Amino acid sequence: KDDSLMFAKLFLDHPRAVNEGYFEHARFALGFSLLLTVAAFAALVHALIPAIFEKTASTLVRRLYEKTKERVQ
Repeated sequence: KDDSLMFAKLFLDHPRAVNEGYFEHARFALGFSLLLTVAAFAALVHALIPAIFEKTASTLVRRLYEKTKERVQ
């Protein structure tokens, strides 16, 4: 397969599908990853101490869903 086609498939096709450039998409995905990490930590703490972070993980997941539900795939 042609190298430029492979490059586009790996790095450009998906960002273009959601109307973003590569770096714009990378920034969005990294922010998404950070919020998921915070949500996972909150859920872990909540599992051990139920009175802490009672709604944090679900609130963050809901926020992430709201940010992504309108994106085109």
